[in-house]
Amino acid sequence: MSTTNAPEGWLDDFASEGRGANASTGILLVHGFTGSPASMRPWAHFMNELGYTVRVPRLPGHGRNWEDLNAVSWEEWPARVVQDLQALRTTCSKVFVFGLSMGGGTTLNVAENNLVDGIVLVNPMIHIPGIQIKFAPVLAMLKKGMPSVGNDIKKPDVTEWGYDELPTRGVLQLNKLLKSTKANLAKVTAPTLLFHSVEDHVLPISNSDIIMSGISSSNKQRIEMTNSYHVATLDYDADLIFANALAHVKEWS
Repeated sequence: MSTTNAPEGWLDDFASEGRGANASTGILLVHGFTGSPASMRPWAHFMNELGYTVRVPRLPGHGRNWEDLNAVSWEEWPARVVQDLQALRTTCSKVFVFGLSMGGGTTLNVAENNLVDGIVLVNPMIHIPGIQIKFAPVLAMLKKGMPSVGNDIKKPDVTEWGYDELPTRGVLQLNKLLKSTKANLAKVTAPTLLFHSVEDHVLPISNSDIIMSGISSSNKQRIEMTNSYHVATLDYDADLIFANALAHVKEWS
């Protein structure tokens, strides 16, 4: 996995206006930690080809050099999503936010504090379990980076075009985002569709369990995926995600 030789423009912000009856519905897609907009581009193109207005922001610290993530504060990630949310609101009467992994946690954070018409979460992250995170502050002082946990994809020869290194100070900020978001999950009331991979080598099932039990949405659905790993938006179950997300958008728009 690397950001080297990624398709031109796929590591950058992406936006495309919709057309026809669906143009007034906006779709905002949020990538994961150490990942890039590339992991959400096929999904964005799928929705845009159906006429929806789409935006895929490059979250601060991503898509360039892994060390950039060591200089970012967690508040910058939801702030960037809100920026695109507000931009979509200028032309769209309905806006949905789709999030992958940490992008799912960021989506929840945004939904806690802003009006969204629905959310779709793919293997979303809401906590970092285990004892290792307790030693993260010390580790961050000793090392800038560690081996990456990204690119967990079952389909061969597919990459999410993310970082090869896991920035240790960035992990501290990630943990702060998740703690803040987890503490306020009850504020999420938007219709929610959550996808969870049965075999995920990055996040334990506890993340999805906490989210489904913690949000206040009266309309929430969970779909298990049996043929994808963590980055399911680029894996064998991508079509399953796209089709059900489309139905979710149609139902609530």
